Amino acid sequence: MASSTLHFFFLTLLLPFTFTTAARDPCATAAPDGSDDLSIIPINAKCSPFAPTHTSASVMDTVLHMASADSHRLTYLSSLVAGKPKLTSVPVASGNQIFHTGNYVVRARLGTPPQLMFMVLDTSNDAVWLPCSGCSGCSTAVSFNPNSSSTYSTVSCSTTQCTQARGLTCPSSSPSPPSICSFNQSYGGDSSFSASLVQDTLTLASDVIPSFSFGCINSVSGNSLPPQGLMGLGRGPMSLVSQTTSLYAGVFSYCLPSFRSFYFSGSLKLGPTGQPRSIRYTPLLSNPRRPSLYYVNLTGVSVGSVHVPIDLKYLTFDSTSGAGTIIDSGTVITRFVQPVYEAIRDEFRKQVKGPFSTLGAFDTCFTADNDNVAPMMTLHMTSLDLKLPMENTLIHSSAGTLACLSMAGIPQNANAVLNVIANLQQQNLRILFDVPNSRLGIAPEPCN
Repeated sequence: MASSTLHFFFLTLLLPFTFTTAARDPCATAAPDGSDDLSIIPINAKCSPFAPTHTSASVMDTVLHMASADSHRLTYLSSLVAGKPKLTSVPVASGNQIFHTGNYVVRARLGTPPQLMFMVLDTSNDAVWLPCSGCSGCSTAVSFNPNSSSTYSTVSCSTTQCTQARGLTCPSSSPSPPSICSFNQSYGGDSSFSASLVQDTLTLASDVIPSFSFGCINSVSGNSLPPQGLMGLGRGPMSLVSQTTSLYAGVFSYCLPSFRSFYFSGSLKLGPTGQPRSIRYTPLLSNPRRPSLYYVNLTGVSVGSVHVPIDLKYLTFDSTSGAGTIIDSGTVITRFVQPVYEAIRDEFRKQVKGPFSTLGAFDTCFTADNDNVAPMMTLHMTSLDLKLPMENTLIHSSAGTLACLSMAGIPQNANAVLNVIANLQQQNLRILFDVPNSRLGIAPEPCN
């Protein structure tokens, strides 16, 4: 089929739950309705090979833990914009590792016969890579074995695909026979990996994609490299989106479920088939120096009925400086440059009874009761007003007595040029990326 729906779960929070009907096995490979859906699971869930031994954190504790890693993600995103060196690091890790984008993991199959792999989805990255068997320094129970695949092949330095890889280590002259395309990528100050650019058959549900190019990691140094692979959904030539244009036409969408769901199931749809017809669009902007990032034109923010006074210089897209607003699947809570965030926060505080306290990344926490109703938040974009559901604006403690505004300013250690619409604010919305038509669609949808 030309369109796949990939069901996934968000970072697990194993809350008490009583089933009143027969529950399906959340770890089953096949979809419960017998369709061609491909399961995607939370990286910390019991179905994941990367699950921790203790997973009893509350909703707020889990979000706080996830958001604590946002500063590293934001530093990475800022490093990609114009006027800064192109980094070869790919910021994927979880827990207490340096980078954090491992919120969603897709079960993909590579090779012939297919080998099950667990790969992180990332809208702001073009890379596709995974650990291969025999890797020196890799710490994963799941790795791809090239020797077990009859369709595996290496890519030579003389190919177009090789020139599109970053960190190339091909010789300047052309030996005979041509050398295997290889590259090195670094992670912060203490980690790096080397990989070979290879090709093999990628299977997503019933869709078979032959000669799919990806990095086969063979050596790792340092402690920051994440164990799982990366499936980049950016617009660069080596991303999943670009390599499957003939099949999916450069169109994909996802619906992120609420944190309050038990297994946090949602869906990722590849291709134009099955996408919602009733959906509002806003233009996708492109930074020619970093075209992979999905910029949108954020023109303002309203808190309740008040249009917050914001200097447009903090919102205006600038391809030279890289300033503007992006939508990103790897950042947990929406971040604004400090003057923008302070203006939004101050107006929010005017409309909500204090006193206010700070908890982790959140600086506007207050007592939640029936008399303390928070105002609706609206993000204004060209041709589209995104009215955030209340659960996308506030995060509550497990007892329900404390609520926090689930947004923040750009951390001091990040270069403050980007505003980032993050995954918590995207929950229970269908977010559609139409790359050929340079537009982003958003529509309400119960993703749970």
